Amino acid sequence: MLAIPGIVLLIVFIYARPQEFFERLRMVPLLYVFFALAIFGGALDCKLRNLRFRSTPLVPWIALFFAWSAITVIIRAPGSAVAPIVGLSICVALYLLIAHGIQTFRALHLVAGSVLAMVILVCFVGVHQGLSPTGCVVVDQSASGETTSGRPDGRPCDSIRSCYVGEVEPGAEYACEHIGILGTTSVGGGRVRYLGVLQDPNELSLAGGVGLPLAFALGNSRRKTLGRLVVSALTLVLVLFCAVLTGSRGGQLVVLAVLGAYGLKRFGAKGLLLGPIVAAPLVLFGARNSEEASSSTLERLDCWASAISIWRSHPILGVGLGQFTEHNYMTAHNSYLLALAELGLPGILVFSIILYISAKIPFVILRDVRATPVESGGDLAGASIARPWAMALIAAFAGLAVGIFFLSFTYHYVLWIYIGLAGALYSAVRTHHPSLRVRFGARDLAFVAALDVAIVVLTYAYTRAVLG
Repeated sequence: MLAIPGIVLLIVFIYARPQEFFERLRMVPLLYVFFALAIFGGALDCKLRNLRFRSTPLVPWIALFFAWSAITVIIRAPGSAVAPIVGLSICVALYLLIAHGIQTFRALHLVAGSVLAMVILVCFVGVHQGLSPTGCVVVDQSASGETTSGRPDGRPCDSIRSCYVGEVEPGAEYACEHIGILGTTSVGGGRVRYLGVLQDPNELSLAGGVGLPLAFALGNSRRKTLGRLVVSALTLVLVLFCAVLTGSRGGQLVVLAVLGAYGLKRFGAKGLLLGPIVAAPLVLFGARNSEEASSSTLERLDCWASAISIWRSHPILGVGLGQFTEHNYMTAHNSYLLALAELGLPGILVFSIILYISAKIPFVILRDVRATPVESGGDLAGASIARPWAMALIAAFAGLAVGIFFLSFTYHYVLWIYIGLAGALYSAVRTHHPSLRVRFGARDLAFVAALDVAIVVLTYAYTRAVLG
């Protein structure tokens, strides 16, 4: 399939951020070049009939989400509408390219394998960074956003105080952090991170946790080999170690949710203990000091309370796509509440429906697509490939549902890549099982609406109880 190279390059660009450590690449608009390549390849695939347009249950809801989001910002902040609409357009385009440019299991293997390769890369960089010596970092005071950035000045350090002794740049602010490869540095006194969209330790930990099921799917595929099993085992160790070094409590919960999903599938209710057992080292060795953790928790709760307060003042339209930080000193640190505050009640509902359907697609495939003899009209090979990937996406969305409760991931590229993978799995299975349908009915709508109400009510009650 000719669309695959462009899709793979987009995934590499989003995760690896090559322009961050190859300065010459910053002059090239790689994101748009790779999008153009993927679109051109998809057009050729359609012309050569390698692809047939096959809608997914997600398409109408994603279209509605995009339209509603654009309306909110055009009404609320027309002068600032272009940038957030372009950002959301990239998310939607990622979904469309992945979900509709992949219609075979071989293509799904290639693209999901590319995501896994990038997860291994960023987690390896994080682990290497955490094991590297510390050095003085000149903080870039002009960098916008909540996560600091800077450049190492080449001097070793054992504390921040030593960075202000000797050859010091006039007026510079310093930090003593671990110096990793590819120009990466830790943050917050040793919490490892990557670059670009994964420069927050919490986001790196989440990306690693939700990528773990892809390694399990590779190891459980029809063609099991020793190499694939080794990759799965090494990925598990790498992701767990990286989560420890990020010091992310949300990341620990993501890993727990992912492993708990597999435990539930394999052992039933008793299997839910698998997550806590395996994640115990994360809690024991990856926890941050109590004072820092307490400060972070209170800061997050304050943002949650602000999100609900902002929504109460703008219940239907919200404050507009991408406008939350215009009304609060930092982002919401909760994807559901961010959608609520920026897009109003319709926004959080449609966003939640997209996540629900993305998880329901692999659930229905795992439940309904069975390996039956070929002579009986079934598709043994297709089912045996589909089921491990379906279980992987169920576990990934279990982790995402938990992780994005503590992060502003509503319009994050990594989230939309996984939504695209859910659509791609649906398209690939429909190639072998055309009768497959994943429906969204009144019961589903009531269930999602009830979850959203519970999120808002319980969060409001909790923040009031803690903050007063």
